[in-house]
Amino acid sequence: MRQYRLPRLALSFCLIATFFAASDTANSRTEDRKAVKSSSKPKKTAPQAAPSYGERAEALAWGREVAQRRNLDEAWVLQAITDAKKIGQIQKLIRPAPTSFQKNWAVYRSRFLEPFRIQRGLQFWRANEAILERAEAEYGVPAHIVIGILGVETTYGLTMGEYRVLDALATLAFDFPTEHPKAAERQAFFREELEQYLSLCQRSERKPTTLLGSYAGAMGYPQFMPSSWIKHAVDFDGDGKVNLLASPADAIGSVANYLKEFGWQRGQPARYPAVFAPEQSAADKTTLLAPDILPSFDAAELQSRGMRLNEQALAHSGKLALVEVFNGNDAPSYTVGTQNFYAITRYNRSSYYALAVIELGEEVRECVIAKK
Repeated sequence: MRQYRLPRLALSFCLIATFFAASDTANSRTEDRKAVKSSSKPKKTAPQAAPSYGERAEALAWGREVAQRRNLDEAWVLQAITDAKKIGQIQKLIRPAPTSFQKNWAVYRSRFLEPFRIQRGLQFWRANEAILERAEAEYGVPAHIVIGILGVETTYGLTMGEYRVLDALATLAFDFPTEHPKAAERQAFFREELEQYLSLCQRSERKPTTLLGSYAGAMGYPQFMPSSWIKHAVDFDGDGKVNLLASPADAIGSVANYLKEFGWQRGQPARYPAVFAPEQSAADKTTLLAPDILPSFDAAELQSRGMRLNEQALAHSGKLALVEVFNGNDAPSYTVGTQNFYAITRYNRSSYYALAVIELGEEVRECVIAKK
């Protein structure tokens, strides 16, 4: 493996992670089991579910249509609809952040780049190094990017969600909050995901009431929605089935496959550092930010509009996107994203998310290198 000079910050994280790893392993295993146990089933203090969707004519009619369209057993589908419950807490969680919310990259970053998560990432990398290397060779996605996604999503399988996926998807399919600015579009999305989930369960002979996930219905180590599971998940451990809930190998291969299918370019960095020249105009900034995170400019145009780029960015042959993140009351920060940065945002459409994935993966990679 190539040797890197460790940044001071990365080294401090590695030292703290080493402290965690050197602590009482029996206690660590006990705490991990407690955390997994608490994340794998609904909390006892969770609010009571409303009556079943079997009492809703609209939901049952939808179920009959799905059974016919998907060639599923109608009685089985209607039983699943009857078993589904409306969860009021999910309706609250899906609402957008208030407009007064002030974005702060440093605060967001600190949620994910913290010693416990980095230590878990180091352990996960060591336990699955050969699988990560195989996925990188097959799909072209670096190990540290896969590590970053699995760390941000579930802390490497530690917190995979506490809601029944059936309840989450049904709640959002039939009772999506009407005050949401994109309520109709989002409700249609969740009806499609519920349909995909029922198809997935029948195909894999799973009982729909048994799978747990996030309040939005995402599942497993990588938090795949049902449609992503069906389209992009792979059997990477070769046991003849795809299991994102219990197979780290399947999770690793599936994340790498997902990114490749969304345009990941082998050997290309995900982002380059960038700053604005003092003379850069507001009009230039507006022009560069207009496409959001879609790579739309070559390096020469970015430079002509006031961006200061390093040699690697200037030599980049593809399109780039200007990425702006806010820092509370301080000035915003900037970077330029490549097609690979854009591919990460197909997983979660947020620049903050993509940067957290990249930087968490880099920190864990530096810790792995430091221990070689």
